[in-house]
Amino acid sequence: MFGWLFGAGGNVKTFNPGELRDLLGENTHVLVDVREDNEWAGGHIPGAIHAPLSRFDQAAANFPKDKPIIFYCASGMRSKNALRRAEKMGLNAEGHLGGGISSWARYDYPVVR
Repeated sequence: MFGWLFGAGGNVKTFNPGELRDLLGENTHVLVDVREDNEWAGGHIPGAIHAPLSRFDQAAANFPKDKPIIFYCASGMRSKNALRRAEKMGLNAEGHLGGGISSWARYDYPVVR
């Protein structure tokens, strides 16, 4: 079950890898990877949009508007930052992947390299 993170604009969810995998299968959310270029090149979750936190504000303008957004990073810290920033920008930020791609990889879920 997901947890809650209290951010700038209210409650957002912390998803575990299984919950995220299920949501991605339903194609109901946008997944955004906020890691830097070299991390993205080393492997990312299939279907993710790349928007490094260092260039987040510029990239956020291009996020799809028709679906809620879930963020992830390496361990969960930068994705929490991205969530707060997205909320302040008025984006439909729903949550983040707790433990980041590190937790995703521990489940042997697919990674694009």
